[in-house]
Amino acid sequence: MTVTNYTHSPHETEALGEALARRLIEAGHRRAFIAMRGEMGVGKTAFARGFGRALGADRIKSPTYTVVSEHKGDPVPFFHFDTYRIQDSDDLWSIGYDDYLARDGYILCEWSENIEDDVPDGAIYVTISRTDDGCGRQIVTEGL
Repeated sequence: MTVTNYTHSPHETEALGEALARRLIEAGHRRAFIAMRGEMGVGKTAFARGFGRALGADRIKSPTYTVVSEHKGDPVPFFHFDTYRIQDSDDLWSIGYDDYLARDGYILCEWSENIEDDVPDGAIYVTISRTDDGCGRQIVTEGL
């Protein structure tokens, strides 16, 4: 299933992230991989902030220099990946990526296009792009 939404502010983008997390929680999912795609500054981290807020995680920011930030989350943990600086699969797997995939929790991965070969089957894809006027965002969610 593919769903397309449009937002006109970071607050609206956060609300979509929050709605996705709530949908996963309500469906009883203990694990999910959200593969985020989009160019620099398009709103991936705003989406992640809303997603984390739904799980009770605060202070969500881009983990660009740490690759992954772990948040306690309720009812499941939230692992916020940023693979912008990942060069190859060896870099990803050397940080214990397989351990995260094996645990209960929601993985939200910014720059997932950099690890396309390592995105697990069944991932939910969220692609954010600027609208033609540059003022809004088009957010396409696939795999719900």
